[in-house]
Amino acid sequence: HIDDYAADIIRKHEKTRQDKEDDRTRHALALNANSGPVFLTYRDTRALDELVAGATGANPPLYDFTADDGVRHTVWRVEGEAAPWTAAFAALPMAYVADGHHRAKAAFRAGMERRAADPGHTGGEEYNWFLAVLFPQSHLRILPYNRCVADLNGMTTSEFLRRVRQTFTVAPAATPAPDGPRRTHMYLDGAWYALSWESFAADPVAVLDVSVLQDRLLRPLLGIDDPRTSPRISFVGGIRGTDELKRRVDQGPDAVAFSMHPCTVRQMMDIADAGQIMPPKSTWFEPKLRSGLLIHELA
Repeated sequence: HIDDYAADIIRKHEKTRQDKEDDRTRHALALNANSGPVFLTYRDTRALDELVAGATGANPPLYDFTADDGVRHTVWRVEGEAAPWTAAFAALPMAYVADGHHRAKAAFRAGMERRAADPGHTGGEEYNWFLAVLFPQSHLRILPYNRCVADLNGMTTSEFLRRVRQTFTVAPAATPAPDGPRRTHMYLDGAWYALSWESFAADPVAVLDVSVLQDRLLRPLLGIDDPRTSPRISFVGGIRGTDELKRRVDQGPDAVAFSMHPCTVRQMMDIADAGQIMPPKSTWFEPKLRSGLLIHELA
C-alpha cells in the first residue's frame, strides 16, 4: 500500500533520480497499471514460511517456465482463505526494498496523483496498491558490484602501488575474488593484489567495503570524488564475473579494477533501519524479476 511506503513501513536504502521517477510514473499512469514488480524482502518468520510451504506443496504452479536467459520462474496462486496470509504479513513490522526503488517511488507517486484526482477517495481503491514480490531474507544473496577506473590519476603503476601500501595491507591475491569482508582484490598491470584492513567502529554505512574503498582509495588516490557522476569510474555487476574486470584492464578502456566482497542482506536492512543510504552501486541482485508476467491495474 502506498501509505506503507509513505510511513516507512516499506524501508529504503537507495536514493532515486528524479528523471527515472518521472519516466516510470508516466509509464504507470499511461498503462493504468504496474507492469513491473517491486522486489521486497523481510526478516524471516516461521508463520510465513509455513504458509508458503503449504501453498507450494499442495497445489501445482500457475506458471512454471524457463525464460530465454535460462532462469526458471515458478508462480503459485494462493487458494482458500486469505485471512492467515493477511494476519502473517500484518505481524511483520516492516519490509525492505531490495531492488526497484524507482518503481516503488513511481508507484507511490502514481497512486497519489490518482488519489488527489478522486473526490470519493477511501484508501481501498486499486491505485492505492502496487505490484510487489516479497522474499524472506534467508532466500536472498547479494552479489558483488565491482569497480573499474579508467586511469591512475597521473601516477605510474609503481607510485600508485606505493601509495596503496601506505593505507592497506597488500599481498599477492590467490584468487580474483575476495573470500570475506574487509578486503578487496585489485587487478593492475597483469596481476591481482589482495588489499585488506582491520575492523573499526563506525556507522553501518562507513564500515561497508565499498565505503572503505571509496573513502581510502578511490577519492584520495584516484580523485573519484563522486562515484555517481564521475565519468572515470564504471561498475560491473557480479554476475559478469572477474574475467570481465581482467578483460577491461588488459584490453582497455580501464587501468585498474577492484573485485569486491558483497555486503549482506542484514547489512542492507540495518542501514535502512538506521534511516541511512547505501553508497551507489552497493548491491546487485540476480536473477531479475520478470516484468509483464503479472500486472496490477490501477483501476
